[in-house]
Amino acid sequence: MSDLDKSLENLSLDGEDIAVRHKKERKELQAKIQALKKTAGKGDKKKKKEVLEEIARLESDLDKRHADELAQAEKTTTVNSDHEQDAINQNDVESIDDDDKTVRVSRAQKRREKKLNEEKIRQAEILAQEEINKTGPRVIELNTIKNILAKRNLLLHPIASDGNCLYNALRNQLQVTGRNADDVQTLRNKTADYILQNKDSLIFYMSHPDTGDCLTDAEFERYCLDLKNTAAWGGQIEISALSQILQVPIEVIQATGPPTIQGDDKFKGPNLVITFHRAMYSLGEHYNGTKPLNKNTTDNDDNDE
Repeated sequence: MSDLDKSLENLSLDGEDIAVRHKKERKELQAKIQALKKTAGKGDKKKKKEVLEEIARLESDLDKRHADELAQAEKTTTVNSDHEQDAINQNDVESIDDDDKTVRVSRAQKRREKKLNEEKIRQAEILAQEEINKTGPRVIELNTIKNILAKRNLLLHPIASDGNCLYNALRNQLQVTGRNADDVQTLRNKTADYILQNKDSLIFYMSHPDTGDCLTDAEFERYCLDLKNTAAWGGQIEISALSQILQVPIEVIQATGPPTIQGDDKFKGPNLVITFHRAMYSLGEHYNGTKPLNKNTTDNDDNDE
């Protein structure tokens, strides 16, 4: 075996071995997380926040290391395959020795082996991602919000992630509380009109997403047009506007920090209760609705999208 072959063999990482080790490390991290959670005393919000931040950091570090190892394994497999292909190309120009009847491995066989190695790496990546899905920030955030809702006899009502989640979540709440519910486009139009009419008091709370600078007059008008004509995501400005438009308190529940309520000092309840998620989807933040927990609904009914 040549020195290059030995080096490649030493670098080689088997996908199944990686998956087994990653799963073990994930379990060890979960044990550490449980121990960390026990250090946060009841009622100590500062300590609880520090623990949650440390848990998020540990999970992020482990996820990055696992991803790097999988990438290195795939890279090593490619190097091995390229080295083998060089040998195949050289062998292809040689004739088969009729005396010893040596049968050389065909290109097709080499391609099959390469494909098999790539599949092993892919399966290892799938297993690693499945473990992340079970214990990652998304699941921690979702379970925390569900626990908060359960204490209020509420369940999560999933809303599609299509840019209209805020408006659909509020439509759901209007229906749940027995109020008239406009369609999404009507809500968008009313919200844009309200923001335009209250430009002087709202523009100072609005900034350019890339620069952080206050919006110019042209940017403000473009913002309102996009609100009407596109699936632009809604945030705090839109929630405040909708509370005034609908004349109802809007309560937003999130995993960290107390709920925020708009309009509770001006309008009568019941509140429209929605949930805010930072980690539910890779594309960005998301809103869901809620529904009452009663004898006909169970925790199995609040499956997220």
